[in-house]
Amino acid sequence: MKGALGLLYGILCYLFFLAVLLREIWFVCTMDKLPARSSPSVALGTDTTLLALFAIQHSGMARQGFKRLWTRLVPQAMERSTYVLVASVLLLTVIELWQPMPWTVWNIGWRPAVITLEVLFWLVWVQVLIYTFLINHFDLFGLQQVWNYWRDVPYEPPKFVTPGPYRVVRHPIYLGTLVAFWTTPHMTLGHLFFAVVCTAYIVVAIRWEERDLITFHGESYRTYRSGVSKLLPIPTKKKQVAEVGEKRASQSTT
Repeated sequence: MKGALGLLYGILCYLFFLAVLLREIWFVCTMDKLPARSSPSVALGTDTTLLALFAIQHSGMARQGFKRLWTRLVPQAMERSTYVLVASVLLLTVIELWQPMPWTVWNIGWRPAVITLEVLFWLVWVQVLIYTFLINHFDLFGLQQVWNYWRDVPYEPPKFVTPGPYRVVRHPIYLGTLVAFWTTPHMTLGHLFFAVVCTAYIVVAIRWEERDLITFHGESYRTYRSGVSKLLPIPTKKKQVAEVGEKRASQSTT
């Protein structure tokens, strides 16, 4: 019975996340068209607070120390689903309470450029979704954990792999998200603030995330990090990347 309830909980959390994700994409797509609802100072203060709350939750709940405390209250199998749920609630709060600052920073009028940016915007969101499946989409959003819980099968964390774009940059999901945030023919002050703050947060959050990855994967991730750039696809030490791939292949056969 507990397993079935856990599975249902995980599925509902995942469906809620998908709905919020679609809402986020539409929000970013249309935020430059929203009218002002408050003074610039109130808007800036409100938006800063909203983004700060989301950043604190998003990184704080992902740290191992918090997880050890949190799982005293929440079953281990539902920890990830709960994280996804809380993150989705806060993201929806940011979207719904966002105070637009509709003053134009730039506005591209050349039609071919506008079409190119609009196509790129939707394309990178599709790519981001694909990238999650390359590294185990269902584990990332908590479904694998509750599925195993329902089947009474021990959970095993996904192995460290570097498929496709992960051989070019270490964080293609973050890269695609940032491209989507910045890709707009009409940039307002509010959108610019959103993009700058999110970019700064992601750069900082990567450092915390990679500390955990080194803890989990040890020297394999250290070697990978030294051979593959963080966000920008800049060629680095390809020999080390090949060594990581060979190491993962040898481990998968043992």
